[in-house]
Amino acid sequence: QNCDQLLNLIDGIKEDPYSRRHIITAWNPGEIGLMALTPCHMMAQFYVSTDGKLSCQMYQRSADMFLGVPFNIASYAVFTHMIAQVCGLKVGEFIHTLGDAHIYLNHVEQVKEQLQREPLPASQLWINPDIKDINKFTMNDIKLIGYESHGTIKAEMAV
Repeated sequence: QNCDQLLNLIDGIKEDPYSRRHIITAWNPGEIGLMALTPCHMMAQFYVSTDGKLSCQMYQRSADMFLGVPFNIASYAVFTHMIAQVCGLKVGEFIHTLGDAHIYLNHVEQVKEQLQREPLPASQLWINPDIKDINKFTMNDIKLIGYESHGTIKAEMAV
């Protein structure tokens, strides 16, 4: 049976904001055998505070600290902003729970290089405030203002 988790999540937040059942999952037991790799980011639970802020706690079963985790943090943070906006809420916190946090042996030199770099100024996330339907977002509706980066550090993806 098909289930639109995203629309169910948004409807649930709008209809019963203080429920503890605002959960979305990437883990589908019925399809694990069909996957090349089971999802590392498995489940996210959303909370609405009494002052109208939406927070997200995401559980990640396996956390590649060099390649995967930074992408997962950025993705779920933007996702939380998008959901808050379409639900008419402010943004609270992103809480990231890691199951198995690791650095692969073939990433050690890259991690050392990254740790030697001076942090750059933080950018600001801009999301088109006119979008009120989650299905209406396009890439043009999301921007990082003032984003600066160091050069690329290449590393092989481990599976």
